[in-house]
Amino acid sequence: MQRFLPLLLLFLLGACSEEPRDFEEASIAELHDQMQRGELRVEQLTAWYLERIETIDAAGVTLNSIIEVNPDAIAIARSLDEEWRLSGPRGPLHGIPVVLKANIDTADRMHTHAGSLALASHQPPRDAFVVSRLRDSGAVILGKANLSEWANFRSTHSSSGWSSIGGQTRNPYDTARNPCGSSSGSAVAVAANLASVAVGTETDGSVVCPSGVNGIVGIKPTLGLVSRSGIIPIAHSQDTAGPMARTVRDAAILLTAMTGVDANDPASLAAPETVPDYTANLAADGLQGRRIGVLRSYTGAGSNPPVEALFEDSIAVLREQGADITDPVEIDTNGIDAAELEVLYYEFKADLNRYLEQSGAPVESLAAVIRFNEANAETVMPIFGQEHMLTAQTRGPLTEPEYEAALAASGAAMRERLTAVMDEHGLDALIAPTNGPAWMTDHVNGDNYRIGSSSFAAVSGFPNITVPAGFVAGLPIGLSFIGRAFAEKDLIEMAYAFEQASLARRPPEL
Repeated sequence: MQRFLPLLLLFLLGACSEEPRDFEEASIAELHDQMQRGELRVEQLTAWYLERIETIDAAGVTLNSIIEVNPDAIAIARSLDEEWRLSGPRGPLHGIPVVLKANIDTADRMHTHAGSLALASHQPPRDAFVVSRLRDSGAVILGKANLSEWANFRSTHSSSGWSSIGGQTRNPYDTARNPCGSSSGSAVAVAANLASVAVGTETDGSVVCPSGVNGIVGIKPTLGLVSRSGIIPIAHSQDTAGPMARTVRDAAILLTAMTGVDANDPASLAAPETVPDYTANLAADGLQGRRIGVLRSYTGAGSNPPVEALFEDSIAVLREQGADITDPVEIDTNGIDAAELEVLYYEFKADLNRYLEQSGAPVESLAAVIRFNEANAETVMPIFGQEHMLTAQTRGPLTEPEYEAALAASGAAMRERLTAVMDEHGLDALIAPTNGPAWMTDHVNGDNYRIGSSSFAAVSGFPNITVPAGFVAGLPIGLSFIGRAFAEKDLIEMAYAFEQASLARRPPEL
């Protein structure tokens, strides 16, 4: 599998003949302004990112975030340049390089494998719905990002950001530390300026945790707002794709392009038929009069005093910007974690079997994946096993009473409790720290999660957006805004106002 384009090939293509330019931290709007003035071509921008991937990601500090680049990226960029010349841009994403998590289908010369050697040769027959939306918007699909193998639902002792195809992705703020997962490569690529924006996927924390840990913005949308068809699944009750970017505005641009009703994803039929422009009405005063509740019952609350201090500073910023703060807001999560895991076991088996069968994958079922892993244990399981897969394989069909009971005790219960609390206090959003400082990558003991708040939104299916809030010992910490179903526009407006007031994003020193 071709992982990156040699620089020689770029020279042969004529892509590197431009004067040296630096597009680090450039926003989508800034890039489009340069294109509009004729100072920048899509081909030039695409080539700059490809060169940076080779010199920083595949070599140099070796972040290892990009698992495969698109061999057609330069050709796509050239065609978009010609289209711009003849008829103008399609919209704000025209010519913008986007990286996709490697569990998202593309019907091109790249592969979709979730980092697993069992699917290493898999080239799906059609694009995922979100990929079709991005292509229609004029985006350049730059490449695929590494991830925690099988979106971190293989082992109870996994190392986030590790896959048997891509190896270990590294945190750009400290390469000995973990990038969190499972959308590890997507987050690192954006944080390190290897792409303008990226798409990740989340079941519980897999967009917001790596976004928080790597100092970027990540949006976990309402379940169904973004189609899941053509994405290797874990569980349809919680799965969603989501945008990842360096700024709230860029994330909002990407979300607008990704959103749409898809007849092949029943959950998307509940989404608004008219796609809103999530960048509309972004203003520095977007927190004025907003009622925000402070969650104090997140995982690891009180365990890290510097994180707590940063959280208090963030609350102070919200107050200064005109928000009405209710502190604390308590939500009973008793019994939900165990029920959530049971739902994931049942749905992983059913949903993965369906995907493998329908996509023409080289393995036909979860049972076949388990057998492949066992037969190739030295390369597939050198540092952790497949305990989650083995447990999921023992579960029966989705008609079993045990599954239905777990579903009621997880998603339904969390939605009811969140809604009741928000109604009681008249809240527009809830806030909590997204993450603690990145832990040291440990291939012996696995991940060391200590602080997180993703489950509130993940289990309920409600939206969650994380924004950089500051640093602890040089490591990024995010602030999460959690809202009601399909309240993305309001959350984005609040997150934007917080971002403008705090200005906490700082790129890694590579």
